[in-house]
Amino acid sequence: MARGKIQIKRIENSTNRQVTYSKRRNGLFKKANELTVLCDAKVSIIMISSTGKLHEYISPSVSTKQLFDQYQKTLGIDLWSSHYEKMQEHLKRLKDVNRNFRREIRQRMGESLNELSYEDLRGLEQDMETSLKIIRDRKYKVISNQIETYKKKLRNVEEIHRSLLHEFDAIGADPTYGLVDNEGDYDSVLAYSDGGRGILALRLQPNHHNLHTGAGSDLTTFALLE
Repeated sequence: MARGKIQIKRIENSTNRQVTYSKRRNGLFKKANELTVLCDAKVSIIMISSTGKLHEYISPSVSTKQLFDQYQKTLGIDLWSSHYEKMQEHLKRLKDVNRNFRREIRQRMGESLNELSYEDLRGLEQDMETSLKIIRDRKYKVISNQIETYKKKLRNVEEIHRSLLHEFDAIGADPTYGLVDNEGDYDSVLAYSDGGRGILALRLQPNHHNLHTGAGSDLTTFALLE
């Protein structure tokens, strides 16, 4: 049974396309090897698949560079010189761009201004003013963010302060003498004014320790400033 003729067109299915490429590539390389052995030919094949993979066949007795050199000699062209000239042109363009950038940087620093005309100086001035405005706007934005951060911290401190005051109120603490506990070791707290000076008198109540040691009550006064 004869094989059906395959229509030569692009295979749409990517898997089938890759399988066909692999099979035909191997067949092509096999034929190239047969030409090399049977006919003493120099064969070089370079293939790049649709996925970007490179495949190459080169006769064992020759290198790719030797084949290209012979190709150039036969056709009377110089591929390497042409490529070198293109690289040199590209390098020259890059050097020009770099030189222009360096000159602009020096001019923005106030250097190399003698070669500029009035219009060039005016344009440079406008560019500098625009850059300065952008920098100032950014600076004010940073300052505003820092102020908001400090405000948040201050609100947190105020909330902690209110919470502490609320806790003191809950335990019945005296707002004037918050450090005095009526159930502590102090018998009484006396405060009065004498000639513009506040006198605070504390009388120590005898406790078990005083009874055992024979010490009596002690009365200590402290002069307080208003």
